Amino acid sequence: DRVCRHPSGQASGATGATFTTSLINQNLVTDNVEVVEGDVAVISCRVKNNDDSVIQLLNPNRQTIYFRDVRPLKDARFQLVNFSDNELRVSLSNVSLSDEGRYVCQLYTDPPQEAYADITVLIPPGNPIIESREGQVIEGNETEMTCTAMGSKPAATIRWMKGDKELQGISKVEETYDHMFTVTSQLRFIVTKEDDGVPVVCIVDHPAVKDFQALTYLVVHYKPEVKIIVEFPDGLPREGQNMELSCQAKGKPHPQQINWVKVDDDLPSHALITGTDLYIENLNKTYNGTYRCFAANSVGESYDDYTLYVYDSRAGEGAPRAVDHAVIGGVVAVVVFAMLCLLIILGRYFARHKGTYFTHEAKGADDAADADTAIINAEGGHNNSDEKKEYYI
Repeated sequence: DRVCRHPSGQASGATGATFTTSLINQNLVTDNVEVVEGDVAVISCRVKNNDDSVIQLLNPNRQTIYFRDVRPLKDARFQLVNFSDNELRVSLSNVSLSDEGRYVCQLYTDPPQEAYADITVLIPPGNPIIESREGQVIEGNETEMTCTAMGSKPAATIRWMKGDKELQGISKVEETYDHMFTVTSQLRFIVTKEDDGVPVVCIVDHPAVKDFQALTYLVVHYKPEVKIIVEFPDGLPREGQNMELSCQAKGKPHPQQINWVKVDDDLPSHALITGTDLYIENLNKTYNGTYRCFAANSVGESYDDYTLYVYDSRAGEGAPRAVDHAVIGGVVAVVVFAMLCLLIILGRYFARHKGTYFTHEAKGADDAADADTAIINAEGGHNNSDEKKEYYI
């Protein structure tokens, strides 16, 4: 036999299974809590269809924090937020790692009901540290960077961005003696001169923080890019004119030296070099050739060429204006088409006017009585020089 105790406190004898009225349709529920270290955690013990059973909250050591609305535990960080027949809600301020664990919501029924709220304390990492293997990189070489996020719980994840492009690094996670985590990510890539000044960002993702990142800017050294510009004359260079060529060079570091030479020959005797410019007076055809500008820095050397051809002083004067090739082609096509049309028309005309034509030799044959008379009449026709002649071509 067993005893079933009703809420009234009266006991009744029963044989077989235990019957407890306080368990009917009563549900005790709670929720797990994630909280950042130093913040406030709220634990809620909720009861559905409570029949005046007592609710209490226990800590991970099963010490009573709150019994109904009374706090036996001498920890002022626990404060009552709400108490009713259906809920016991308690806040815990200034949460530390030692507060992590399983808290127990308990409903005094027979037997007691329990629900468990796990408090997880999140510890954000320290400021991420980004380091580069070298201060500056030469274009075409590989650079290596590392980003470290220390002392977090749980372990953080690290992403890399170069400009607006995401790059893939290799991460390593280490657990420290105090159950914290340190994450180090290593990034390697080949640099180009276009990468100079581009930001590289190490982004740390962690549930305790947002937009946590470190940034550095790439410094890429590259050899000069050289371009020759004709300052004057504007048109074709002609005999007797002056010429100025400007050598524009861009590189990092800035080119330390710029030189002018004439390929396979010496510069004209009275050519003048001023800074990056080459100045030549009184052009003549002996100056024809290729002029080259060299620019160099600590990375390397580059050059650009300009081919000079000096024209006669009057070359091109009075020359007829060039006619567009498309116009010439159009005129020729129209002429050819017109000739074809004319030939077709003439062919059709002569095809319709075929007939018999007579010469003056046969002119007297129509009125002659016989062949001899016709010949005599025809010969007589030759003596008349004023008579018109008819020809068929």
